[in-house]
Amino acid sequence: MSASVLFLASVAVSCVGGVLALLVGRSVSAAKAVACIAGVAASICGLGAGAMAIFGEPELVSIATPFSFANFSLLFNPLSGLLVLVISLLALVAWVYGLSYFDEYKKHGVGALGFFMNLFVASMMGVICTDNAFWFLVFFELMSLTSYFLVIIEQKETSIKGGFLYLVMAHAGFLLIMISFFTMAGTTGSFEFQSIREHGFSPVIASLVFVLAFIGFGCKAGMVPFHSWLPQAHPAAPSNVSALMSGGMIKIGVFGIVKVGLDLLSSSEVQLWWGVLVLLFGAASSVLGVVYALAEHDIKKLLAYHSVENIGIILLGVGVGFIGMALGQPAIAVIGFMAGFYHLLNHAVFKGLLFLGAGSVLYATGTRNMEKMGGLARVMPVTAMCFLIGSLAISAIPPLNGFVSEWYTYQSLFTTAFAGDAVIKVVAAFGAVALAITGALAVTCFVKAYGVTFLSAPRSDVARQAKEVPGPMKAGMAVLAAACVFLGVGAPWVAPVMEHIATAMTTAPTVGAAVGMELVNPAIGSTVSTPLLAVLMIALVALLWGLRAALGTGGTGVVRDPWACGYKAEAEMPVIATSFASQVEMVLGPLYRIRSFMSAQSGKFVALFQGTVKGASVAETAGDKYLVDTVATLVVWLGQQVRKIECGDFRVYILYIVAALVFFLCLSVLI
Repeated sequence: MSASVLFLASVAVSCVGGVLALLVGRSVSAAKAVACIAGVAASICGLGAGAMAIFGEPELVSIATPFSFANFSLLFNPLSGLLVLVISLLALVAWVYGLSYFDEYKKHGVGALGFFMNLFVASMMGVICTDNAFWFLVFFELMSLTSYFLVIIEQKETSIKGGFLYLVMAHAGFLLIMISFFTMAGTTGSFEFQSIREHGFSPVIASLVFVLAFIGFGCKAGMVPFHSWLPQAHPAAPSNVSALMSGGMIKIGVFGIVKVGLDLLSSSEVQLWWGVLVLLFGAASSVLGVVYALAEHDIKKLLAYHSVENIGIILLGVGVGFIGMALGQPAIAVIGFMAGFYHLLNHAVFKGLLFLGAGSVLYATGTRNMEKMGGLARVMPVTAMCFLIGSLAISAIPPLNGFVSEWYTYQSLFTTAFAGDAVIKVVAAFGAVALAITGALAVTCFVKAYGVTFLSAPRSDVARQAKEVPGPMKAGMAVLAAACVFLGVGAPWVAPVMEHIATAMTTAPTVGAAVGMELVNPAIGSTVSTPLLAVLMIALVALLWGLRAALGTGGTGVVRDPWACGYKAEAEMPVIATSFASQVEMVLGPLYRIRSFMSAQSGKFVALFQGTVKGASVAETAGDKYLVDTVATLVVWLGQQVRKIECGDFRVYILYIVAALVFFLCLSVLI
């Protein structure tokens, strides 16, 4: 069985399952069962297709369609296999999670939710594997529309507003991508990506295509300054959909940038400034994303801003990869792209886990406001443990997966700094500093998020009454938590796979990303072993625990009121999200003013779009108003005048006939 067969089976099952869920939508339990079972089956097929695409030979399939200019072409290579694997894994846990979580959406229509979610997954798979510009754009638009309907599923004012902003930004990006693709298709005379790959574009045309694609896909990826839709749309969607959007959909933006710059323009020379551009946007996105996350009290908005941050980290690696290609340094290119692809996978896993954890908190408390939480670790131990693992992973704490991909990103930046000229050294150093600042602020942010949400004492009745979520929701989180551990501790076995994907895209030789139990950067001789780190950390914890037991008195601890600077301790005194981030907000005030300015601009953009639509509707009716309506009015008036001669007296009608005969007789005489 080939990757193409499993892929087509996955898409077909998703489509059939979505339609059936809609048809049986009157029964909530039936709609949920059909949607989730079909989704799980499709995801399993997708996992198989992705694995076969990564480890097998590239496969190109072309199916004839009624359109002579657009065969249904599918390409399965290691990069598309990675994205299919990521989306299928997230979809699998999202569907399992939905077996219980969808009960929260009974009044909003579980059948519709299952329909749009299945089609959303199928459209993402189509975008990844399609090898024709026309069908790529069709699936891309379908992906945007289905995700839009998932965002507004609750029909609240905030969700509708966020969904509309998302739709506007998605279509703005779509327009630029379409122009980029049509430029290539117009030059080559074909919509087939294979024909585009074989055509060598001039540096001007190649640069124009790349910039258009970079901005267009950047809107979908949510990089700064096109990120304003993420904190509006992601929190509004169901939490398992948020996991799919943040963990999977925005990665298609990164996929598109790499596909255009490295694959479709493979016969053209990669320009050095492309990589610098990507790296600088990545640095800005990583820092600003985490800075804005620190000020949030809404747990899902906080996670949405961290998606901006992690897209920035991915772009740092991708930018280094493009720089390595431009400099003719295949080792740098491989390490850069490998770092980007590894973090793409890791972010999908730990951000999916965190969104599911946030969904569990919302399910148990009914609120996303961290100020109203506290003490949830006591009543939701499984959710608390899974969220802790995700928090440690996103903060790049060893030996979890976030540490590994950020370590490779650092290595790629250091290697680039040693290999490039003065300008490249400065750019690479800037990227490394931005990554260091991002890492420090990410730790601060998730100390706040986890501590305020799960530790301390409950600060509201909903937190005191919270209970652990049902089994399917815990199972979905547990799978991703285990993946965070495996992708970190098992990095010596995962890194060669990421290197294989990078070398397949760059056609560069293998550099040796892992030797034995160690991760390696052969360019500068830097090594680290995550299995050894895991053993040492476990040993350290065991040692401290043993010392505590040995030095303890064995007596029962005494619970005392906390010291409150001489005042009586009150429930309002514990550290909360607002007070935790207040100092950072004060220091980074200018950056928050930038956010306010950018948010205002996005509002103006939406207002401009609405004004354009209104103007277009006025222009559309102008012809009817001044041409069609005028003629119609004249015809009606003439009809009314003609009706006046219809008096109903047959003698008058005989008179009309005689008059007509006299008129025509006179006319014949004159002629």
